[in-house]
Amino acid sequence: MALQLSSPAFKMGETIPKVYTCDGEDRSVPLTWTEPPAGTRSFALIADDPDAPMGTWVHWVLYNIPASTRTLPEGLSAAATLPDGSLHGKNSWKRLGYGGPCPPRGTHRYSFKLYALDTLLTLQAGATKEELMQAMAGHILAQAELMGVYKR
Repeated sequence: MALQLSSPAFKMGETIPKVYTCDGEDRSVPLTWTEPPAGTRSFALIADDPDAPMGTWVHWVLYNIPASTRTLPEGLSAAATLPDGSLHGKNSWKRLGYGGPCPPRGTHRYSFKLYALDTLLTLQAGATKEELMQAMAGHILAQAELMGVYKR
């Protein structure tokens, strides 16, 4: 069975609740996923907005999530290194951690992509989406996506 990503906060294609946006408390979205393929050593997560006027806007970069993990709680700390060893990368605001939907106009799509990897990455905390994508190349065993929308 394919890797599947979901959230108790919204379903695929639905509106992301305000509490997870810049108009609310800007808490990170809670996420859950199914069993990964055999050989998974870690997970990586990228959340971005492909509808941003200046090109894709990155909202969240998290990697080296332990292979035993199946959930990320709401309101995850923005610390560079989390207690389980997960590392935050930089979002498009040049900050670590989650930055919620905050579209300047119109309805935007927000894509949460989870990658099952066959390795632990050697990146330090603070890597960009581009650096993460480069480090993951050749190591992705499976991926899953959850998309939500938001309009201010």
